[in-house]
Amino acid sequence: MKPSEHPEFFRFPAPEGRSRESTIRLDHEGRFFHDEVAVEHPKLRDAFHTWIARHPDDGRYILTNGYDWTYFVVDDVPYFVRSVRVDDGDAILVLSDGTEEALDPATITANERGELYLKVKATAKGGPFDAKMTRFAQGQLGPFLEPDGASGGVALVTKRGRAMIPAA
Repeated sequence: MKPSEHPEFFRFPAPEGRSRESTIRLDHEGRFFHDEVAVEHPKLRDAFHTWIARHPDDGRYILTNGYDWTYFVVDDVPYFVRSVRVDDGDAILVLSDGTEEALDPATITANERGELYLKVKATAKGGPFDAKMTRFAQGQLGPFLEPDGASGGVALVTKRGRAMIPAA
């Protein structure tokens, strides 16, 4: 049994002389930093992406490996869509934590720079979470785009539904 399975795990104080606050930060491009130095070790970087969660009491973002946890700063979103693949006509998102899930067009939004955002991990503990599509992933949406004659815009169509791509 991992310590995180104890019902009070997230309420235990930090180890003596330590703090639950950290200087770990996830930037707007999905890169982790510690004390403003990029985390470059590939396995640690990948592990951080898999440890993202929300504290059950205050909703703040934490990194937890099941044995310990710490708060960290998220500049934009906690998850990133690294790529999109086609599976039997559906759009499957490959997320920054290595998991995959179907794209839900109803959750797509865009910022003023045309970057696409969506909701992911709707059934995960603490979910749903916000995610941002990388430029590479956005470029892979082509097979799911259709012109929308009524609006003159572009619609995103998957097995899960149809939604207009918001104009930047």
